[in-house]
Amino acid sequence: MSAIPQTPSPRVPELSIVVPMYNEEAVLPLFVDRLRPVLDGLGAAYEVLAVDDGSGDSTPAILQRYGRQWTQLRVVRLRANAGHQAAISAGLARARGSYVVTLDADLQDPPEVIAPMLDAARDQQVDVVYGVREDRSLDSAFKRLSARAFYWLIRKLSGMHAHTDAGDFRLMSRATVDAVNVLPEHGRVLRFVVPALGFPSTRVGYRREERAAGRSKYPLSKMVRLSLDSVTGFSIAPLRVATWLGVLGGVAALAVLVFALVARAFGQVAPGWTSTVVAVAAMGAVQLLCLGILGEYVGRTYSALQARPAYFVAYDSLEGSLPGSGSGLASAASEVTRDGHARAARHPEGA
Repeated sequence: MSAIPQTPSPRVPELSIVVPMYNEEAVLPLFVDRLRPVLDGLGAAYEVLAVDDGSGDSTPAILQRYGRQWTQLRVVRLRANAGHQAAISAGLARARGSYVVTLDADLQDPPEVIAPMLDAARDQQVDVVYGVREDRSLDSAFKRLSARAFYWLIRKLSGMHAHTDAGDFRLMSRATVDAVNVLPEHGRVLRFVVPALGFPSTRVGYRREERAAGRSKYPLSKMVRLSLDSVTGFSIAPLRVATWLGVLGGVAALAVLVFALVARAFGQVAPGWTSTVVAVAAMGAVQLLCLGILGEYVGRTYSALQARPAYFVAYDSLEGSLPGSGSGLASAASEVTRDGHARAARHPEGA
């Protein structure tokens, strides 16, 4: 496997900030104005990895302009839109810091919380610091209730504890990032992958803010897809539920058979068809539900066996390659493993 060419950095940063971006031209100037003073005031060497997830607006051009003025800004561009979780994975694979923070660009998670998160990691010697939304009054009631119900379901199905109000805003140690990078999971959901590692952790609370500009990139359809990936990726309980539904359906069918035989013996056969239609429809619904659950797991297995890379990197400003030069595809091909996830050994100086 060929090595990926890169320009050596004069100083390995202590802190890396990974920011996935997709069509964020409206909020990007506001985000930089908030983030840069926070990081400059930390007194630690840092880098900001802005992962452009195939944006179709002026996000790439704005990032290039800021990159010329802000030397700590590192632009990583994906060749096509790979999704929020894949963009974060791309950033984690290339981050070099001893600590890595993942942060969205919409400013709903305030950059000012990074300082207390870093202090907590240093003082308490923990591997993970979760940003927990203690005040979500600006979110809709539906979003708050659905989030609590979803996290409750994940805890019940998988037995894994995940903070109910923690999303993808977290700080991780180098050991945690390396562990995440070598996991072979396909379609992983990082907000559950990281807690599943069981590394020492703590939390820092903050107030959830409104999106500063632009529109949300997570409509209801994507949230449903993320929920399905989370449930099927961390628990086989739905398969067991399907098994028990089959058992209960069999018991119900046996009870109906006994009832029919007894009724026939006493000459009390019901002439109607309603009960028959209801029974057949109920059994059909249970069968389709079980097939759907099984199909979700089969689909995940099929996707994993295809071994398609989760993303392709077209450009990394640290390596100095030119956008569209073609070298990015070769870099990505040597960066991803057979299961489509980035190799943790790509930056040995940060290990």
